Amino acid sequence: MASSSRVFGNYCRTLMAAAKTSAGKTPPATTTTAAGKGRSKGILKPQPISPALQNFVGTSEISRTDAVKKIWDYIKTNNLQNPANKKEINCDDKLKTIFAGKDKVGFLEIAKLLSFHFQKAS
Repeated sequence: MASSSRVFGNYCRTLMAAAKTSAGKTPPATTTTAAGKGRSKGILKPQPISPALQNFVGTSEISRTDAVKKIWDYIKTNNLQNPANKKEINCDDKLKTIFAGKDKVGFLEIAKLLSFHFQKAS
């Protein structure tokens, strides 16, 4: 502590005291549910989707992030990622219905290809 007091002067004790008092405080608890306040805007808002995506997902409305998660879950469980190039996805018949009939899709293209399945906000 002696060497730090030469560098920081009396400010070191002030900083240490502030750190000790703020460490004892707990952040306020936030209560959000899946359909609560935190999931109502932007890409987290459930939107109506196309019939092709409805068949894949199983619901008539879904948020963009949840749709991408479900597609990635499907890709991982069916081992559709190219082992030589992990950035590439080999589409089976079910994925071809969503990805405009493409045989191979880059993982960065997924969000772009999904945008056609979501209705535009008016």
